[in-house]
Amino acid sequence: MLAYAVTMRKFGRASGFTLIEILVVVGIIAIVMTAAVLSLSFSDDSKDMRREARRFMSLVEVAQDDAMLQGREFGLELMSDSYRFVEYDPIGNRWSEIPGDDHLRLRHLPEQMALELFIEDRQILLDIEPAEMRENDNAAGFRGIDHYAPHILIFSSGDRTPFELRFTRLLDDQMVVLRSNLLGKIDLVADED
Repeated sequence: MLAYAVTMRKFGRASGFTLIEILVVVGIIAIVMTAAVLSLSFSDDSKDMRREARRFMSLVEVAQDDAMLQGREFGLELMSDSYRFVEYDPIGNRWSEIPGDDHLRLRHLPEQMALELFIEDRQILLDIEPAEMRENDNAAGFRGIDHYAPHILIFSSGDRTPFELRFTRLLDDQMVVLRSNLLGKIDLVADED
């Protein structure tokens, strides 16, 4: 019986975990879970940037098709976190917003995402808000928009202002780049560091 009691004491102590061992394991699991959640949230943000870039590409292609089919001239005004399409009115000699077109309306990017525009390898400083389109009278009695011009022109001939547009995530400066040539082809360039 004495041998049985000694054996039970040895097994009794060796079969359980100490509180420190349990806390170490819980800490390791917490660190691994945190890393997994953070990596998933960053990959979702990258998908969001690619999705916004593809949406932008599609909308520019819609505007380009409309311009060619309808003989209209469009422009694209970019802000630091949004963009809008405008239309040229040759009779009034002015740019104006496109009324009633749900596709070519003002669009805002998700939070923590910004735009950077380059034309002819020069960065264009983008405003926060869209420019006001006020009508001003000039000396000849002609009414037009004073000093307003969109950043990118989309012509009825199918041509377009060549540009490079960067969708940047502000948290970590990761970006997705779109490049457009004069003939209207837009390419989604691989993510840049």
